Amino acid sequence: MTAAATAVVFDLGGVITESPMLAFAAYEAEAGLPEGLIRRLNSTDPDTNAWARFERNELDAAGFADAFEAEALAAGHSLDARRVLAALAGDVRPAMVEAVRRLRAAGLPLALLSNNVAPMERTGRLGELLELFDAVVESSVEGVRKPEPEIYRRALTRLSEAAGRPVQASDCAYLDDLGINLKPARGMGMHTIKVVDPAAALAELSALVGLDLLDGPAP
Repeated sequence: MTAAATAVVFDLGGVITESPMLAFAAYEAEAGLPEGLIRRLNSTDPDTNAWARFERNELDAAGFADAFEAEALAAGHSLDARRVLAALAGDVRPAMVEAVRRLRAAGLPLALLSNNVAPMERTGRLGELLELFDAVVESSVEGVRKPEPEIYRRALTRLSEAAGRPVQASDCAYLDDLGINLKPARGMGMHTIKVVDPAAALAELSALVGLDLLDGPAP
């Protein structure tokens, strides 16, 4: 059976690492804030708000904190933006990392496509993870972010350069935990997988690439 996807693009937070949404919710409960406030702030004016500008490296950490806290105040709430940023460091999901290793061993071109607020360290455990990918595309480096179509095009360009051959959108499976980020990828022709349950997502990916990615560590 011919595989539908011959390259894979992964999001980081909420896919390879645990979603920061759980940590956001814990902080909201601790601080007595309305449930879902941080997510609502992030989705209001999503191309121009503090979070979007921070991920495009248009604001530094102090500038983000001031802008994000001002947005919260405008919505009637006071929060600590530093606590929000601390929630971004999620634990690695071993089953996802094992899947990446198997895909790499099988020779599939692999990219990591992440919205982030600072370039990722190339040392330690994260550095070891990044070495598994042929291309790492970060919003804080590129100055564009998901769901802007340009950042997906850059991921395809980097994958093509690494593979030494053209990698088309239709060649790729793309995993993300946010529907808003999957929509442009799907529009370009990628096979998209929304990661809600990691095991279910790996089952979908296994079917697309024609490899068993499931009999590893528990998600």
